Amino acid sequence: MPECNHCGAHVSDRFARVFADEGGDIRACPNCSANAGIAEVSKERAHQQL
Repeated sequence: MPECNHCGAHVSDRFARVFADEGGDIRACPNCSANAGIAEVSKERAHQQL
């Protein structure tokens, strides 16, 4: 089962297909960020790790 790389919470396969990056990493989920901002938080966290 996929999990958020930021907080370790499990997410659904469907969530992972939508929000995972090209490498399969999920950097934000409903457990660690607001639902409305998941895509934006994911992008910010990805840039912070570069």
